Amino acid sequence: MKTLIIYTSQTGFTKKYAEWLKERTEGDLLELKAAQKKDASFFEEYDAIAYGGWAMAGNVVKSKWFLDKATAWKGKRLALFCVGGCPNAGKEVDVMLQNLLSEEQKQYMQAFYCQGGFNYDKMNAASKLALKMFIGTIKKKKDATEDEKKMVELISSSYDISDISFTDPIVEYLKG
Repeated sequence: MKTLIIYTSQTGFTKKYAEWLKERTEGDLLELKAAQKKDASFFEEYDAIAYGGWAMAGNVVKSKWFLDKATAWKGKRLALFCVGGCPNAGKEVDVMLQNLLSEEQKQYMQAFYCQGGFNYDKMNAASKLALKMFIGTIKKKKDATEDEKKMVELISSSYDISDISFTDPIVEYLKG
């Protein structure tokens, strides 16, 4: 089965997962900007195509291109994966995964989440500002839950909780 992994990465976590997926599926790897320049015939040779971006505000960054193209690729194994700073075993992750794809898209594609981390040194100014605002909002909450307090503590500085094992379900799905 010929597999293509397409990704975009801001701080390196999604790139790390894309590279792991490439190795484990023996597939090809392409950054989103390069994929966007390819014509439709380029993708015909692939049996499985995965797109990865980072999770932000309940969405996968820059996934619109992939989701739009995916309607023409319904006969292939399609996966949308995202990488974020929350641990995999979180209620927020389950909710996000349920809402990433429409009911129609769920018929021909699966969504996955991989815990990654934060690297403030590589983050753009807008992302840093959004996170600082989010952290400030949670800190000011009088009724913040224990989970919210733990999340604020975790995302207040750079960290890496990525692990190749989180690619297992994606690899299994792509290989069919």
